Amino acid sequence: MNENIIPLNYLPLGKKAKVTALISEGTIRRRMLDLGLTNGTEIEALQRSPSGDPIAYHIRGAVIALRSEEASKIMVVAI
Repeated sequence: MNENIIPLNYLPLGKKAKVTALISEGTIRRRMLDLGLTNGTEIEALQRSPSGDPIAYHIRGAVIALRSEEASKIMVVAI
């Protein structure tokens, strides 16, 4: 595995990344695809909620909050 590839939940706030893979299955995978999370999609980590989970991400012009459990199934490479 390429050491530059990390789960989305490890992306530091203010950094951008591109999706390389989804490792989820079933309805969760379908939801991620519906949000536009396909290979090459650019994502930016915007802010963390006061409790630390979920985190707001800028994805394809929209701000979407993902829980750490969901974000851990999205593999990205920082850009």
